Amino acid sequence: MNMTLLIPILAGLSVTLIVLGFALSRRAEPSLEERLDRYAAREVELMEERKKGKLSEEDSTIAGRLNRVIVKKESADKIAAELARADLKLKVSEYILINIASIILFALLGQLIFRSLLLALASGVFGYFAPRLYVKRRQAQRLNAFNDQLGDAINLLANSLRSGYSLLQSLETVSREMAPPLATEFARVVQEVGLGLSIEQALANMLRRVRSDDLDMMVTAINIQHEVGGNLAEILETISFTIRERVRIKGEIRVLTAQQMLTAYIISFLPVGLGLILYAINHEYIGLLFSEPCGWIMVVVGVIIITAGYLVIRKIVAIEV
Repeated sequence: MNMTLLIPILAGLSVTLIVLGFALSRRAEPSLEERLDRYAAREVELMEERKKGKLSEEDSTIAGRLNRVIVKKESADKIAAELARADLKLKVSEYILINIASIILFALLGQLIFRSLLLALASGVFGYFAPRLYVKRRQAQRLNAFNDQLGDAINLLANSLRSGYSLLQSLETVSREMAPPLATEFARVVQEVGLGLSIEQALANMLRRVRSDDLDMMVTAINIQHEVGGNLAEILETISFTIRERVRIKGEIRVLTAQQMLTAYIISFLPVGLGLILYAINHEYIGLLFSEPCGWIMVVVGVIIITAGYLVIRKIVAIEV
């Protein structure tokens, strides 16, 4: 193994992990404005104030100093929104530190396992995307769980309105009776209204955190009812029936297309797994693919064909309801 390459990687990994642990362990107590922001959803206003330098109190930690640098970047808003949709209690600076540590760790593992600088760099690239894939997966899981609960929650909301409760009381009832993540989001709506926001603003904030078409339909119905009037309980009951039927049909489609999705995963990852096994057993034999021009052409063509096959199968089984 090339020790001149391994030593800088180990040193960089150690420094990164120390900085990350220090930032996470020494997180300062959030200020009053930040605590209110968690409930009142004033992300845009606070971001503008920070860009103009109006907020005098900032964290004294390394993560806080890093926040002051990256908060002026437009990408910071997008990262913060992605973390909120995944329900990850991380600052943007902490997420960036984790991403850096992931790059170094995967690059080091690639060097230790394959003993190749090229594959170590490829592993580092995977480490760059690994935290993002985790965030996306958490978002998808949370959104699916939310959508599965939404039909019953709207039905409970309609029954509460029919029994004489106000809309805010009905939302509070849903937050008490349902399970997370739906209960958490509805409880936050109630807390935001208690802090002075209107119901329309609080629901719009929830819709920004949860990108659900079914939730958008519910929020739109409530906003229209506030403008023109009408029987909101009856409207919500109809929406609840539609959503529950859609969830049922999606479940049936998921069962019918499970075999096709499994086929897509197998044919996509089997060549990669087989190549890694052969490289671990006899890296000189499989290494010809990466040392000869013809081998590189074969690898590129294989990756393109495998990716195209996976995307085609995903497109076929992705049936909109």
